Amino acid sequence: MGNFEFQNPWLLLLLLLIPLLIFLRIKRKKPDDALIISSLKPFENSESLLAKFKPLLFVFRLIAIALMIIALARPQIVEMTSTVKSDKGIDILMVVDTSLSMLARDLKPDRLEALKEVAENFAIDRPTDRIGLVAYSGEAIAKVPLTTDHKVLIEEIRKLKTGELEDGTAIGVGLATAINHLTDSKAASKIIILITDGVESIDYRNDLLYISPQDATQIAVNKDIKVYTIGVGTNGRAPFPTGRDLFDDELIFTMQPVDIDEPLLKYIAGQTGGQYFRATDNESLQEIYSQIDQMEKTEINEIKYYNYTELFMKFLTWALVFLAAEFILRKTLFKELT
Repeated sequence: MGNFEFQNPWLLLLLLLIPLLIFLRIKRKKPDDALIISSLKPFENSESLLAKFKPLLFVFRLIAIALMIIALARPQIVEMTSTVKSDKGIDILMVVDTSLSMLARDLKPDRLEALKEVAENFAIDRPTDRIGLVAYSGEAIAKVPLTTDHKVLIEEIRKLKTGELEDGTAIGVGLATAINHLTDSKAASKIIILITDGVESIDYRNDLLYISPQDATQIAVNKDIKVYTIGVGTNGRAPFPTGRDLFDDELIFTMQPVDIDEPLLKYIAGQTGGQYFRATDNESLQEIYSQIDQMEKTEINEIKYYNYTELFMKFLTWALVFLAAEFILRKTLFKELT
């Protein structure tokens, strides 16, 4: 629904004529001289019921004048629509570690929930970019392919949880899965944001389904894909989930050392032209995403369209209705009273 406004709002000042006309009428009706008579009895019942309604003619005229003034002010409803055109598209894949350690509570309420909130805001702030989502732990899965339908993306970000995939931390597999989805991208810039809170724990040498982080990095370099890496976790020790309570099935947390393979994450970022960040709390995680957002800006042209619906004819029509009603009543019902 559009906004209601006036094209010439200053003309509404003419509405001040209404109280002035009322004042002049009252003053004109006021008798200057009093007629002194011995009795009012001869004038009893001399005023008919119809005469009591005669002031309505003046009311009709005032309403008509007010409506004409409003019509002169050009009332209208303005509806604005906009289209956003991107001259430099960016394809982004967020690769999120969903291993059990992401439930550690050094970020509030835990690492995964803190990340989901920041990732959701990041997607909202980039309406013209195609963004996808990959979740990984001991294996990887593409949750959302590259898309501009950010409602779907945000829904899947909110649904991220631990325990859905095989346990472990397969950084190379997560990275390779994202690269695979960017292979056919025609975007001017292809970006991966890789998040983890641990160390590569998969022995890729004994399983052909796995790929090392180093090999995945070289594929990214060959395909001109830039990777930003984020290590999530405080410095020192943090409360990690280590089991469940037998009675209420709640997670049990114990303090353990935080171990993040920062040399590997720096290597991946450095080789691909990206940058490594360390998020030790909620504020630093938010700041990291803000920095990436600033470094990978999309050039946007926003075109706005304004649709004006003129309403002055409606007000003018009703003004004419009241004027006509006054004229007809004055020439018919109230004719003998004039």
